[in-house]
This record gives sequence, C-alpha cells and structure tokens, in this order.
Amino acid sequence: MLILLTGKSNHDYIHNLTDQFLFIQSLASLEKLVIKLRQKKQQATTLRKKSERQLQQIRSVERRSSSGLHSIDRKIESEKEDATDVSGILNQKTSQLESIERLVVAAHERLNSEKEALSDAEQKLEFTTNIEEKQYAQSQLNTIHDRIQELEFEIKNRNKTAKKIAEDVAKYNEIKSKISTKIQKQSKSKPSLRETMSTSHKAAEKFVKDLEQKTRAEESAAKALDKVHSNLQILFAKKRKSSKKRKSVKSKTAKKATKKKSKTFKKATKKKSKTAKKATKKKSKTFKKATKKKSKTFKKATKKKSKTFKKATKKKSKTSKKSRK
Repeated sequence: MLILLTGKSNHDYIHNLTDQFLFIQSLASLEKLVIKLRQKKQQATTLRKKSERQLQQIRSVERRSSSGLHSIDRKIESEKEDATDVSGILNQKTSQLESIERLVVAAHERLNSEKEALSDAEQKLEFTTNIEEKQYAQSQLNTIHDRIQELEFEIKNRNKTAKKIAEDVAKYNEIKSKISTKIQKQSKSKPSLRETMSTSHKAAEKFVKDLEQKTRAEESAAKALDKVHSNLQILFAKKRKSSKKRKSVKSKTAKKATKKKSKTFKKATKKKSKTAKKATKKKSKTFKKATKKKSKTFKKATKKKSKTFKKATKKKSKTSKKSRK
C-alpha cells in the first residue's frame, strides 16, 4: 500500500513512515491522557481545597467554643472569687449589725431599769422629810437622769450605725445576688458550648479523614501525570535518537552516492580530457600545417615583391642615367 501511495519501494523509507505513524499515534494517546489526568488532578485539588476550607471552618468553630468555655470558666472562677470576697464582707457587716442590735437591746433594757429606778427615786424624794435623805435622793435622781441621757444617746448612735451597716448589708446582698445570677447564666451557657465543641470536634475528625483521602487522590493523580510526562520525555528521546539514526544512515547513503558520483565524474573527466587532448593534438597539427603553408606563401610573395622592386629600381636607375646624358 505504501509503495502504491508513495511510489517508493525503499525499505528504510517505509520503516521511517511506520515509525512516524506510531510516534504520532502514541503522542496523540499520551496527550489525551495528559489532558484527562490534568482535569482529574484539578478536580482533586478543588475538592481538597474545599475540604481544607470546611475543616478550617469547623476547627474555627471548635476553637471558638473551646475558647468560650475557657473564658466562661475564668469568668465563673473570677465571679466566685468576687462572691467569696463579698460574702466575707457581708458576713463581717452582718456580724457587726447583730452585735450592734444586741447592744441596742441591752441599752434598752438598762434604760428601762434606769427609768424604773428614776420612778423609785422620785417617790423617795417626794415622801422623804429629812433634809439629808432628800439631798441624797436628789443626788441619786440626778445620777439616774444622767445615765438615762447617756443610754438614750448611745441607743441613738448605735441605731444610726446599725442603719448604715444594714444598708451596707443590703448593698452587698444585692451584689452577691447579681454575681450569683451571672454565675448561673454563664453556667447555663456551658452545656451548649460543650455540645458545639463536641459536635465540631467529631466533624473535624470526619473532615480530617476526608481531607486525607482527597490529598491521596490528588497525589495519585499528580504521580500518574508525572509518569505520563516521563513517558512523553522517553518518547521524544526515542524520536530524537531515531532521527539521529536516520540522519546518520542518510549521511552514509549520501556519502556513498557522492563517492559513486565522484568516481563517475572522474571517469567522465578522464574521458573528456583524453578526447580534448586528441582534439588539441589534431588542432595543433592542422594549425602547424596551415602555418607552414602560410609561411611558404608569404615567402614566395616576399621574393616576388623583392624581384619586382629590384626590377623597378634598375629600370629607374637606367632612366635617370639616360636623362643625364
């Protein structure tokens, strides 16, 4: 078929055509495979990047949940410390208030006793006729009045202090209540954060496995692509080697043809040179003959002219002599 198409029956030429046809087929097949593997690798890379983004998002949620839990724990711990401090102050204030209240109660009891003593002293003073007894009763009455005034002043001051401490107790109770409310709210938010963290952690583990799978798929596609590229390099190397071999064969054939042509040319040149030499010799002989012939003719003409000239000269000399006579 190749002979009919090309009109050539050279086996090397047919072999070269076959090699070229196979090379083109292999190249086309590998190029298709390269395109397919590149698409596969690109898809694997896209999926891998998507998994990485999803994993980052899940881990970000997990980190936020963990950070939130730690923050809540720190806040609860801080609030508990504040509550402890407030409780300490509250206990101190409550103890002070109770102590003052007990002192006020005792002062009231003493005041009532003094008031009873005052009543007795007034009666004694009223019914006593002796001047000394009256003076003594008056002295006791004055002393009782002073003690009553002192007790009333003490009760008044202690009530003021108790009122102020009671206000402090109410304030610290309110602070303690607010702290307890904060701790309760923060404690309530912990379970949801724990659940979010646990869910995120499980999802992250799932996405890690998925990412590993997609990374392996990408690496596999990359290796397959590298292998095809390597096969392409090998194919091109074989092509270059084959081309060099063909060029070498052609150069050898060309050298042989050149040598053959050179021999043929040398033979033809020798033949031409012999023919030329023969023609040259023949021409040389012909030229010599013509030259000899021309030389003889020239000599005869020269002799003839010389004789004619001599005759004319003699005739002229004879004529000149006669004219002189």
